[in-house]
Amino acid sequence: MQALRKTTAGFGLVLEEIPEAFPPGPGEVVVQVEAAGICGSDVHAYEWSGGYEFMVPHLPLAMGHEFAGKILRNGTGAGWEIGQRVAVIPFVACGRCANCRSDNSRNCLDRSGIGLTRDGGFARTVRLPARCCVAVPDGVDAELGALAEPLGVGLQAVLTTEVGVGDTVLVLGPGTIGQAIALAARQAGATRVLVSGRADAPRFDVLRQLGFTELIDVAEAPLRDQVLAATGGRAVDVVLEATGVPASINEGLGVLKKGGVFGVVGIHAGALTLPLTEFVRMRWQLRASHGAERGTWDKVMAMLAANPEGFRPMITHRLPLERGIEGFELARQRAASKVMLTP
Repeated sequence: MQALRKTTAGFGLVLEEIPEAFPPGPGEVVVQVEAAGICGSDVHAYEWSGGYEFMVPHLPLAMGHEFAGKILRNGTGAGWEIGQRVAVIPFVACGRCANCRSDNSRNCLDRSGIGLTRDGGFARTVRLPARCCVAVPDGVDAELGALAEPLGVGLQAVLTTEVGVGDTVLVLGPGTIGQAIALAARQAGATRVLVSGRADAPRFDVLRQLGFTELIDVAEAPLRDQVLAATGGRAVDVVLEATGVPASINEGLGVLKKGGVFGVVGIHAGALTLPLTEFVRMRWQLRASHGAERGTWDKVMAMLAANPEGFRPMITHRLPLERGIEGFELARQRAASKVMLTP
């Protein structure tokens, strides 16, 4: 079968023939991939920017961690029905570390990442633990099921920062994760959701289709000036960052209210310098959010089941796997929002 693989510690990916997934062992399944999304972190690994050196010992491997498909084969005790449509939680807990033994597998100290340290969804078939599968509701097709992972990241960030009814929320970054955060913030009851980006017209168009109108282009004027103009001079209650640009955090703090919460979601190649005296005096809360709890996946599936077409605008390009490099370049150049590949 064809697979889109990271083969060396450097720029690029390779489309090549590899064997079909091995037969599943006990507690494992083989999933036939029907749709796989290109994530911003996939683009970083494609470019080989900082922060992905952990992949080196595991190369070569098929990338792809946002995917959905059907159960093709069951191992002993896997418990899924053949043909059942599933989405995949892309992290595999070790089951051995102190956190796993204390029923805290989300904070596993030795977990592996599907599509990052073991073969992922940019291939026709993938073998993985059955516990990583989440049932996709009836009426939700494979490409929407493949959105569950980024939607979960967005929802978890909103839960982590405790966005509540009546809040004004600023989302930094209009990409898929920023879109997911904005949707989750609106679902949580935020009265206003502002989203900023830099010369990001295609992604702003997606946000408009999703119903967001307060869009801020920082290429036109400083973030602070535009936010305070929009809010009548009032600082926002919560800022959530999904840019991967460290400088954006300080910019966002400049419009956060005293005692407000700042959530960092992006993956950053560089370091951050904080104005700590001001940070302390303003009692800002800086929180990190990464991935999603198992219960958050269930909430996402319920959201998709309730209004599947409400999420469809997030997907702007659909390409066969053999055109995957083209899809990566579209994402890399910010000419696309979510690119979905079909093996």
